[in-house]
Amino acid sequence: MRDDPVVIALVTRARKGDQGAWNELVERYLPLVWSICRRYRLSRPDADDVAQTVCLRLVEHLAVLRVPAALPGWLAVTTQRECVRLLRAVRRREVAEQPMDDDLADDDEATAMIEHELERAERHAALRAAFAQLPAMCRELLTLLMRDPPLPYAEIGRRLGTPVGGIGPRRARCLDRLRQSPYLHDHLGPEGGGHV
Repeated sequence: MRDDPVVIALVTRARKGDQGAWNELVERYLPLVWSICRRYRLSRPDADDVAQTVCLRLVEHLAVLRVPAALPGWLAVTTQRECVRLLRAVRRREVAEQPMDDDLADDDEATAMIEHELERAERHAALRAAFAQLPAMCRELLTLLMRDPPLPYAEIGRRLGTPVGGIGPRRARCLDRLRQSPYLHDHLGPEGGGHV
């Protein structure tokens, strides 16, 4: 577990009642909660119930969370427990006392799945934070380049007031700046050779 200063700062601010920090925590980690719900193949209403319960548990436990940087792991474990609890309750209603253990992934598989989803959520959060630090021109250029369906370079150049021949070099400079972000340091490796 890394001591992520962003998570620590958000948890500290949220504990003091900062609604913006709370909203940012929810936005940052709700995709992790949803991905775990999807792994358990919950219906949309059931996933909504689990996400709401996890948020309520977080409100109840945020003040007593001993290690703020451990929040992502706490959320992952809490979500997994809520998914299992919900599935057991649904199963008891549908099939009287049928054991759930056969239908759920074993502990090793569940742990590996949670670790994978946690790493993925951390990478996405780091990329969003690094992207937010880019100059406005880089953010705008990269956003236009990622459009689906893709925009022609002529349209991008028109929107940015840039010659078409300057888009590629500018894109390369923007991606280099993105790779240099301290938020991505742990995700790109020592040479910054990972893919952004």
